[in-house]
Amino acid sequence: MVLDAFSRVVAQADARGEYLNNNQIDGLIALVKDGNKRVDVVNRITSNSSAIVTNAARSLFGEQPQLIAPGGNAYTSRRAAACLRDLEIILRYVTYAIFTGDASVLDDRALNGLRETYVALGTPGASVAVGVDKLKEASLAIAGDPNNITRGDCSSLLAEVASYFDRAAAAVR
Repeated sequence: MVLDAFSRVVAQADARGEYLNNNQIDGLIALVKDGNKRVDVVNRITSNSSAIVTNAARSLFGEQPQLIAPGGNAYTSRRAAACLRDLEIILRYVTYAIFTGDASVLDDRALNGLRETYVALGTPGASVAVGVDKLKEASLAIAGDPNNITRGDCSSLLAEVASYFDRAAAAVR
């Protein structure tokens, strides 16, 4: 079962038979205070998702042209489309993690077993990880743009966003 940050903190305290402590409450208050920033980041990434995925794949294939050459893992339009689909799915689940402030949805629904699937299909996980890194670069550039976004320091939120992409890249390597 996937829990949001609030449910997870409450479930942990309940399992110990304790009230929420000040650190837990402060953490949840900080999450609420950053809520508009989270929504802004998710909206920006979601609104630009097609371009993010397309440009990440284009950059990946530019750096690793053997992937789209005859015999490559993304050779034929069907295989290239599958690559884009996988990058899009990872990006979508990263946005869910950003919104909830919790990586469990990313882990449970997208990453668990993904490396094994790629190994079974003969898909080079290192190449997929490079694609995820490309998603990260583009998403952070869009999310970090200070124009038309909730004002305030977003450095910790952007570090959190980066960590979700790093988690995804590590899961497929």
